[in-house]
Amino acid sequence: MISIRAHLNNIALHHTIFDLPFAFMGALLAANGSPRIWDLFWIAVAITSGRAAALAIDNWADLKYDSQQPRMAYRAMVQGRISKREALVFILLCFVLLVFSVAQLRPICLQLLPIAAIPFVIYPFTKRFTGWCHLFLGLAIGMAPAGGWVAAGGRIDPPMLLLCTAVALWIGAFDAMYGAQDEEFDKSQGLHSLATEFGAKRAFWIAGALHIVCIVCFFLVGILLHLGSLYFFGVGIAGGVLIYQHRILKYDDFSRLTQGYFMRNGIVSMAICLCAWLNYMV
Repeated sequence: MISIRAHLNNIALHHTIFDLPFAFMGALLAANGSPRIWDLFWIAVAITSGRAAALAIDNWADLKYDSQQPRMAYRAMVQGRISKREALVFILLCFVLLVFSVAQLRPICLQLLPIAAIPFVIYPFTKRFTGWCHLFLGLAIGMAPAGGWVAAGGRIDPPMLLLCTAVALWIGAFDAMYGAQDEEFDKSQGLHSLATEFGAKRAFWIAGALHIVCIVCFFLVGILLHLGSLYFFGVGIAGGVLIYQHRILKYDDFSRLTQGYFMRNGIVSMAICLCAWLNYMV
């Protein structure tokens, strides 16, 4: 019997807080503050189904390793509540819903969908051969604001590319810090990360540098689009959150790397998106 709860566990639906706000923000900026409600609806469906497929692919591809990793014991596939065959069927259904939802948007969205899908399809396999796998995850999440932008505006603009870069670096750097706790396990399995390539300490330095560039990119988006002070206030909040996250997490002490720490990164997306909306409303 199919367990809805197990599939929700498998795709971590609550993690849409990392990409859906930026997808909406991309639509907002491309439409100069007035995106169509219908577009926002289908953007939400596309992002949610795409992320669900991506997480399911990741868990399917990594089942061999997750089964040996104690902190992954809670995952539905590791517990046997979802079979690999059932996961593949779920992935296929998610792709069908993704294609259908994107088809409801501008024609250019469907034309660009294969390009947008490549990063999240190949990301789970990049840790087999490169320590920079975190940036592939970042690029996959960075497709969210790109999709929202193109869906609402029907074009690719320099500010969109900067926004995608900012989101990609934000997620990629955070993932590098989060993944550093698995340095020894990854080495034992022949997997790669910034921590296995450079050590956890240097991985944290690299993550810090990427987060600085990320905030600079967010600021440049506001400058290029002539956004008001409320937007920059949101970027400031995001910067403060990142500074706090770096201060409390140490490369040699992961005791504070809790679910709360993980989800606190959602403040970045929520703050910037909300302040971008307020910029057009006030």
